[in-house]
Amino acid sequence: MKLILAIISTDDSKACISALNKASFHVTRLATTGGFLSSGNTTLLIGCENSDVDRVIEIIGSESQRRKEAVPSTISTDMSNLVSYPIEVEVGGATIFVLNVEDFKKL
Repeated sequence: MKLILAIISTDDSKACISALNKASFHVTRLATTGGFLSSGNTTLLIGCENSDVDRVIEIIGSESQRRKEAVPSTISTDMSNLVSYPIEVEVGGATIFVLNVEDFKKL
């Protein structure tokens, strides 16, 4: 048995959870915050059989696409002038960890 931890964008979480549920995978959702943009993420916990890992990863990948987004950035031109301008960064996608589970009980 495996435990899959998937960190995805909150924007993608509803569609991802819906697709996993539709494929009969149970999901626990945790609200988390990313360190890079301090934006909202969702961490999904999915327990599955070893043979289902590739299918779960495929579903997560299809529902959590990378995309470009403009975020504000500020630079100082001298001691008194601050200039704010948007920079384009790539967001979305998924970070996935697959862990071995020694024992599982549902009470």
